[in-house]
Amino acid sequence: MKAFRTISAAILALLVLVSSTSFMIGVHFCKGEVKNVALFTKAEGCEKEKSLPPCHRHTKAPCCEDEMVIHEGDDFKAGSADIHIVAPVPADIASPMVLISEIIPSAPIARIQYLPYDPPLRSGDLTISYQVFLI
Repeated sequence: MKAFRTISAAILALLVLVSSTSFMIGVHFCKGEVKNVALFTKAEGCEKEKSLPPCHRHTKAPCCEDEMVIHEGDDFKAGSADIHIVAPVPADIASPMVLISEIIPSAPIARIQYLPYDPPLRSGDLTISYQVFLI
């Protein structure tokens, strides 16, 4: 059970860390298939796209495409405009004296008086009768 708590706490901490930070994933598709994936940067092109001279890249229809998935962590931060505080509705009390009598009782608290009483004398030495000796 202790291992489960440790693992679940670590997973939840990583989830909070990933959801609150910003990151980018770059994906390079060539003919509809994923050829390259990069984290935090743009994905590099495939060899076919790199070998094509720059003057021919504009004339030929592109078979490759790049896609970037950007996750912004700022969406999870609440501002002061997002907080709405609703004022409590005042309660209409029909008889406030009943409420006050429940909180403050009218009867005085009975005081119990204790008479001064000395404890009884010991009939014997408890250390010897229980045979408990400090060594």
